Amino acid sequence: MQGTRAESARGAVPAGGSPVRVAVLGAAGRMGSTVCGAVEEAPDMELVARLDVGDDIEVLAGVADVAVDFTVPSAAESNVHALIDAGVHPVVGTTGWDEPALDRVREHLGRDGRGLGALIAPNFALSAVLAMQFAAQAARYFESVEIIELHHPNKVDAPSGTAVHTAQAVARAREGMPMAPDATQTCLDGARGARVHGIPVHAVRLQGLVAHEEILLGNAGEQLTIRTDSFERSSFMPGVLLAVRTVSSRPGLAVGLDAYLDLGR
Repeated sequence: MQGTRAESARGAVPAGGSPVRVAVLGAAGRMGSTVCGAVEEAPDMELVARLDVGDDIEVLAGVADVAVDFTVPSAAESNVHALIDAGVHPVVGTTGWDEPALDRVREHLGRDGRGLGALIAPNFALSAVLAMQFAAQAARYFESVEIIELHHPNKVDAPSGTAVHTAQAVARAREGMPMAPDATQTCLDGARGARVHGIPVHAVRLQGLVAHEEILLGNAGEQLTIRTDSFERSSFMPGVLLAVRTVSSRPGLAVGLDAYLDLGR
């Protein structure tokens, strides 16, 4: 009998099979250490390696099935290519990717020939993934859309990968629609946010925050606000474990955890 999605997300003790062998890159960081703990607690996984920036990824060949990368943007792409060379499926939460970098990963996977899968996700919180989906569905029914992302002050990139991914999805949904009304003629630099495919995105960096996003959609006389809040890093772990369990069965590159959630069904 096929298990439910909830059972798949939790995992089960392997019956006659082997646990998924998982390595964590960036294991000493806040997210990396949280991932290590979640993998160790998962009954269907085995934590086989903790690596950090500068460690030799080649040692994972034949040792790990999947590697989770929560390092830094400057190292993430080279890590992914090294993991593909080692025959390890990458699951990446490090942000800062652009389309040329994603295309290089797609090309590498395509010529590798071993049917490896890779996931690069701007956010692993299920609420954030659903918020992005809801925003894309709603965007074509509203004249105006703006995005506010709010994170802790230690985050090195702005806007966040989640906000960029959201803006891209919203822009695709609004293709062919008129530009949102905006009579601004003069403003200080950055006052209207960064433009991501024409969508204004505002980044807040504030002590006490973890990861939050608001998508504001407006028509004359009405407003829809879609908000997602992650109050601690444990909120990302169900999505990370789901990705670890799924990536080896999905050859090629997937961008965004929604690719593994069958949200269209």
